Amino acid sequence: MNADTHRLARSLPRDIDLVVGIPRSGLLTANLLCLHLDVPMTDIEGLCEGKIFDTGSRFERRDSLEEFDSVLVVDDSVLTGGQMTETRERLAEHEFPFDLAFAAVYVSPRGHQYVDYWSEVVPSPRVFEWNILHHTKLSDFCVDIDGVLCRDPTSEENDDGSNYREFLTTVEPNIVPRQRIGWLVTSRLEKYRPETERWLDEHDIKYDSLVMMDVPDMETRRKQGNYGQYKADVYNSTDADLFIESNPSQAAEICRETNRPVFCYDTNEMLNPSIIGRSQQRVTESVSNIKSEPVLSPVRTAYQLSRWCYHLVWRKLRVTEN
Repeated sequence: MNADTHRLARSLPRDIDLVVGIPRSGLLTANLLCLHLDVPMTDIEGLCEGKIFDTGSRFERRDSLEEFDSVLVVDDSVLTGGQMTETRERLAEHEFPFDLAFAAVYVSPRGHQYVDYWSEVVPSPRVFEWNILHHTKLSDFCVDIDGVLCRDPTSEENDDGSNYREFLTTVEPNIVPRQRIGWLVTSRLEKYRPETERWLDEHDIKYDSLVMMDVPDMETRRKQGNYGQYKADVYNSTDADLFIESNPSQAAEICRETNRPVFCYDTNEMLNPSIIGRSQQRVTESVSNIKSEPVLSPVRTAYQLSRWCYHLVWRKLRVTEN
């Protein structure tokens, strides 16, 4: 988001005096943007009440908005335009002494009609790093347990005995997703399923499937050392859209072996398959789609191509105008 907000800042007019964030996630964008532009900020409530966030000694304190000429209202994303429309209507009830413009870092293919400036067109379904574990799409994801939902066990706890069972039953969750998870995929052994299921139930973590390693003990698991391949095989056996993995090396291996996207939770990084691997996967998927939908599949592909061309031309025209 910071990189894309920086790009948005470069496309904006130079005369913006104040950045206004739309709560909740729009405030994060507004904070980044006001720093890039070196101007003060406030939120929608503050704008309506004529209040600006305290800026310390960076700017001379202003008790009135009368000195401002140009104000930018910003959100992190626009999907259907509902929130931005509501905000516009609310602000239209006020007679401000300055010009208002509207922006978002990310917009859907139809979202640009609700803003004056944006950084990137992102079609749905989509998730962002700040909501990925609370998104409704979580039911279409594979998710690691240790390192994501809770911390990894220490070497002392990982003894394949009483210490490990104590860890499984008492470890505090890192995060409790608000949505149902499609597949929990863990290197925990199958023999620890009862403890794992009780822990998930105790913390109200909902899921459809719990996939565990079916080997007799941790010594066997360590000798095999195939954690990434095991998770890649599970990923390939599902129709999941994404795998969320904590370990960077395993995340890279899963991505490489499946030619499918993997989000590394530890590094906060989305790993995408290579161009060749992605092309091979798309060819396979396209052939499968054409066989199952001989009429609709080509039509859908043509529509997606035309939409992409439309937004490419629109962006070039906007850059030329600016």
